[in-house]
Amino acid sequence: MTHDVDVVIVGGGPVGTTALALCGRAGLRAIAFEKDAQLWPTARAVHFDGETMRTLQGLGVADRFQRVTIPMRDVAILNEAGEVLVHAPTDRIGEQGWNDHISFHQPDIEELLREVVAETPAIELRCGETVTDVESTEDGVLVVSSTAGGEVHTTRARWAIVADGARSEIRHRLGIASDKYGEDTPWLVVDGQLVDAPGYEPDMIQFGRYTRPALWLRLPGDRVRMEFMLMPDDDPAEIVTPAAVERISRGALPADKFTPDRQAIYTFRGRIAREWRRGNIFLAGDAAHQAPPLFGQGLCAGIRDAANLVWKLDLVARGAADESLLDTYESERKPHATFWVETAANQAVIIQTTDPEVARGRDEYIRAHPGSSAVPEPPALGPGLHAGEHGGGGKLGPQPILADGIRLDDMVGSHFLVATERALFDDLSPALRAALEDDAETVTLLDPAKVSDLLATLGARAAVLRPDHYTLGTAGTAPELERLLLMIPSLAGAADLTAESR
Repeated sequence: MTHDVDVVIVGGGPVGTTALALCGRAGLRAIAFEKDAQLWPTARAVHFDGETMRTLQGLGVADRFQRVTIPMRDVAILNEAGEVLVHAPTDRIGEQGWNDHISFHQPDIEELLREVVAETPAIELRCGETVTDVESTEDGVLVVSSTAGGEVHTTRARWAIVADGARSEIRHRLGIASDKYGEDTPWLVVDGQLVDAPGYEPDMIQFGRYTRPALWLRLPGDRVRMEFMLMPDDDPAEIVTPAAVERISRGALPADKFTPDRQAIYTFRGRIAREWRRGNIFLAGDAAHQAPPLFGQGLCAGIRDAANLVWKLDLVARGAADESLLDTYESERKPHATFWVETAANQAVIIQTTDPEVARGRDEYIRAHPGSSAVPEPPALGPGLHAGEHGGGGKLGPQPILADGIRLDDMVGSHFLVATERALFDDLSPALRAALEDDAETVTLLDPAKVSDLLATLGARAAVLRPDHYTLGTAGTAPELERLLLMIPSLAGAADLTAESR
């Protein structure tokens, strides 16, 4: 097959557009198809974490994203009586070199992502064009799309990334089922501008009210979001009225001071697709997984999908890695995403209870164990291209901010990072040192001023980080470092050289 492009992306939301921008940064030719002709005007996601901001940093426009986002300063949990069970500050720079919790208005983020796409050669976002079929063939994919005017196009590519949302038509067409986690629960989501009214002081509050669980979020400018669990006796038509919103917000969103952008009923659900790859087709974002929004990991997980997959496609496309590398996408990402879906579903059971006795027991437990409700430590990747947790691999690596204020990724770019004490580097075989110095896929840093903080955080004398910032592994000796280096696809052939040099 003659390929028109390397990658076709189905869906032009934030996950699909990020995947498209990452393809462009890597030098892959790519097209994304988005069925809507215009940018979606209202917010859906409102939160991402430091890892997501780090991925956006890699697009070279972090300063633009900073201008339309705000760090989340603090979070709280309140019970039915208004008692503050938890209040925790969150306004700090985390290990990723960014704030751990960041709020935004989604249309602002999507507009910036589209600007990045428009500025990047060899990629294109086609809006108002719907993908109707994706077929995996022996040497690529055939993607059929149609415009509003009835024109039908066929695009030939090596791979397709399907990021067309929770209702993914392509996933259904492929016959891929999903597993359910937790209970499906309808909620009213209200977004808008709150002017001349105080709202609530914390930037985020989970209301563990057994009469009606709710959530409050402060967004950039005068924007706020509240979410309310629907109760059995609610009238769906009445509950979305300004008077009802003022009532169920307990006056926080008064009708004369709150101008809604959106008042819509959504069903919060937990789902994991049983397959994430079908031949040369990969599912990503909500097409692959959906989580209740308790930890704000929905969009973060989709961006992780894109960051994990695109660098692997790039290496395979350039012949720097074997096609089998692509098998590690699902094996690594699916367990990681499943952790967040399960954790959010379990937290939902705790926060969303409508049983007064269960709520009372929960409150007592949280008072005694305030850390129990904190955002959990991110998990390691599932099996794949890393040394495993016992070898220091599979966990998200840190990004130090250096003494001159530069974030480490801005020096490394989209490469494997080899950070090591010079003594370990000098103890490598001469052939491997030469291969490493000539390898275009890696950046080697020996300067203590650049690597000491990273190595101290990891508790190692050497570490190898992948282009998606996850740790390939850590080492305390030169032989351990050598084994890690030979896991880098572009250096795998150096094994013969190292054997000959001994």
